[in-house]
Amino acid sequence: MAKKIDEYYVPWVKGIPMYISNHIELAWRDPSLHRMMSNENPNPPSPKVLEAMVKYAKMANRYPDQGLIVRSKIAEINGLDGPQNVMIGNGSSEVYDNIFRMFIDPGEEIIQHTPCFGIYKLRGVLLGAKMVNVPMIYKDNYLHFDPDAILKAVTDKTKVIVVANPNNPTGNFMEAKHFVTIAETGIPFVVDEAYLEYSGLQMSQVQLTRKYPNVLITRTMSKAYGLAGMRFGYALGAKEVIDQISGSLLPWNVGIIPMWGAMAAFEDTEALAERVKFNNSEVDFITESLSDVPGLVTFPSKANYILFDGGPAGKTGKDMVAFAESKGVILRPNADMYGSSGWFRVTIGTKEENRLFVSLVREFFGMKK
Repeated sequence: MAKKIDEYYVPWVKGIPMYISNHIELAWRDPSLHRMMSNENPNPPSPKVLEAMVKYAKMANRYPDQGLIVRSKIAEINGLDGPQNVMIGNGSSEVYDNIFRMFIDPGEEIIQHTPCFGIYKLRGVLLGAKMVNVPMIYKDNYLHFDPDAILKAVTDKTKVIVVANPNNPTGNFMEAKHFVTIAETGIPFVVDEAYLEYSGLQMSQVQLTRKYPNVLITRTMSKAYGLAGMRFGYALGAKEVIDQISGSLLPWNVGIIPMWGAMAAFEDTEALAERVKFNNSEVDFITESLSDVPGLVTFPSKANYILFDGGPAGKTGKDMVAFAESKGVILRPNADMYGSSGWFRVTIGTKEENRLFVSLVREFFGMKK
């Protein structure tokens, strides 16, 4: 008798569902809703980017090359030697996937500093990895990194350590000295710098890749550059490591349109500066506008989102998100943690959306608008 198809699946993938972002599905089904939940940029691509995308769309009948020109530009921006230090991918999610599959055997461990970006777990579990969660420290209305706990979590099965800087969803940076300490373990160390541009490249840990070949920096065009739908990410690292990881890439994994759209975005420094200035001023506006709400903890953010805890006021994040949705705004709930169910997050939107958000929060928490 023939075996059933499910007997052929490798054990660690059985039951893994397709990843679906319900809040994004909702937003596409009802375009009237305000999308303040997915760390997207509210500003459309710049005219220069759109021009490049249209130009290369007309050449979509041709296969792309390996991206030497855009990889050279990325290397130049980051003070690296050349394209040999850069791997490009279909968003940073594919980049993590390629990195992880180079190091992980089933049963081996990935250390992640939580709360963090959910993609690490999604890609790790697919490879049969055990995810080791090292919680941040919630103290004095702030979520602190705990680098000592990361080091203590290392075992002989640890194959990757991943830290987002600034962290998603807390929005803060870890001190530079701690990256050196972790790098010195020799364990593959992925530093996720998806939101770095909001603070500037001076905050990057990219120069560690020159001394520590185990350090890899990941970035994306989805945030400050405002190209989430284009799908373009990249990794920075030592030549020999980038060479090996690139061996896992699907041929032509980045198409002509995103490749040259990214190139135009890198060259359009004025558009990036405008987006960063707008975002940071709106983060300040929301933070200041809600500073007087009793029992609402607002976390200082160096990214394009702000995390809140309404637990001290007796409010739940789930109720806040439901209330906002009833008013036409999609927010992002966070799972219960640190004994509180009050967690929720907002993505910076347009000026009008940000003022609407402030009004809704104040109303929900019983404050004057």
